Amino acid sequence: MADPFSLLADLLVFTLLGLDGATNLGAALHFFVEDTVKIFVLLALIVFVIGLFRSMMSPERVRKMIGGKRRLVAYPAAVGLGAVTPFCSCSSIPLFIGFLEAGIPLGVTMSFLIASPMINEIAVIILASSIGLQFAVIYVVTGLAVGLIGGLLIDSMKLERYVEDYVWNIRMGKTATPEHPEKLSERMAYAWGEVKSIIKRLWLYVFIGIGIGAVLHGYVPQEFFTEHAGADNPLAVPLAVLMGIPLYGSATSVIPVAEALLSKGVPVGTVLALMMSIAALSLPEMIMLKQVIKPKLIAIFVSILATAFIIVGYGFNFLFS
Repeated sequence: MADPFSLLADLLVFTLLGLDGATNLGAALHFFVEDTVKIFVLLALIVFVIGLFRSMMSPERVRKMIGGKRRLVAYPAAVGLGAVTPFCSCSSIPLFIGFLEAGIPLGVTMSFLIASPMINEIAVIILASSIGLQFAVIYVVTGLAVGLIGGLLIDSMKLERYVEDYVWNIRMGKTATPEHPEKLSERMAYAWGEVKSIIKRLWLYVFIGIGIGAVLHGYVPQEFFTEHAGADNPLAVPLAVLMGIPLYGSATSVIPVAEALLSKGVPVGTVLALMMSIAALSLPEMIMLKQVIKPKLIAIFVSILATAFIIVGYGFNFLFS
């Protein structure tokens, strides 16, 4: 049985507009309407629920939960908290400073910063709804592994000298965040504010992602992807990673593109590599990080993640071939 979002798209595109689903325009517009309604409805509902949770989980509390732990505990805690506390990029610099000031190793801090944008609980739920639970689980498990291994590698290289000097001199009190609301009414207001804030920040990128997905779904023949992005092309995975770096978008906004690519037969590993590259290696994120770490550490950070995403891509393409 078709889901309500698909039925609504049927009504608007096929019944009211009279388009044929077998045509390029009909297929593309149906994809666009269905995914637009689905993503924005789920986005609002999920962000509201997660907003209630975030009202109890400030960046300062996250810092305290990771601080003082042995590395064996700190790394899993960092990637786990990164997965369930996707703070916006404006919070990343205070978090980075606060983690280091609290004595948390650089590698643990990097594990958190890798996992936080890449494993977005909002995107994961939408991903499971749009593409399937299996793909969502693969994405989460792989993202956690990349965050853990990436942080451990950075820690083993002893790269603290590439953190900007001023970071070590900042007192935590200057970067701490205010207390979050305690009353239920205040938390609900906070959650609704999160819905408005996140949708305001993401709506354009979501529309762009859905638009790209609709064009790919309706107008680009499957043979194109089989030839250029199929399993037989050995360069498809690294090219997907390179394509993701200059793009700016959240994991949520790239879901429609991933959905369209998978429907055209692009291998799962190639799609995973593209999604992770967009979420964790975008140029705006690197520009932001340049305020707290030196270019050499940024280059190492990018190299480790790009290599990891390429390995992930080839690995899953092999497993699912």
